[in-house]
Amino acid sequence: MKKPAPLPLICVSANAMEAAHRRHLVHATGERNVHALLKMVDCIPVLLPPIGGSVDVDELVSRMDGFILTGGRANVEPHHYGGPDFPADEPIDPGRDALVLPLVRACIAARVPVFGICRGIQEINVALGGSLHYRIHEVSGKNDHRRPRREDVTTEEVFRLNHMVKLTAGGLFQALTGHDEMMVNSLHGQGVDRLGQGLIVEAVSPDGVIEGLRYNDDAQFIVGVQWHAEWQPEEHSLSAALYTAFGEAARQRAAHRVSGFAVA
Repeated sequence: MKKPAPLPLICVSANAMEAAHRRHLVHATGERNVHALLKMVDCIPVLLPPIGGSVDVDELVSRMDGFILTGGRANVEPHHYGGPDFPADEPIDPGRDALVLPLVRACIAARVPVFGICRGIQEINVALGGSLHYRIHEVSGKNDHRRPRREDVTTEEVFRLNHMVKLTAGGLFQALTGHDEMMVNSLHGQGVDRLGQGLIVEAVSPDGVIEGLRYNDDAQFIVGVQWHAEWQPEEHSLSAALYTAFGEAARQRAAHRVSGFAVA
């Protein structure tokens, strides 16, 4: 009797953050990151703690079938891309930086799928030698891409569709949707500046901010988006298509990783 194909094991990156009572740090991610993945991909999710050099990234990558790099309050520290120092009060997550940046490179080497969202696109770019704008709204000619600043803002307002992005002609995003442009949400302060080695731009906002990219290898799924694709992905054709393509790549990886299984 033929065994069913194995469900892919997919790591979802977590962040270090202060606990509610402020006595210690916890490792966590927003539940919508996991729920969106489970809604769109038949898989087994595993949270990835931001523990830096405490884990061998090559061994980790060899045991997994895909990685979701989530957003987070902390920004990638500028010493990773030669940027000016952060202000003293800037939130940072050095454990996540130290783990995820080499992890991205290990995934590319091992051909393991990666889907980076918000901070995740920035990590992919920095991991491959790119740089970031610290505050996009302070760059001449750029708009303010941050979330609404009001204290009474609702979740729906935070994640509402905010601006258009133009999809690269002949690119992956255009091929997945059949569209030349899409509306997306916008909740970020930092953004891609100098593009990392081997990366291709897939989507750009009207003010020239890179909103989507991929690694230049059609046989791999290494994709990053600046918007929060985990927000109601089933209602956004591009986000849904990207989750589906990521899930298929992870399924194929699982079939090859687990001996005795073959892709249907």
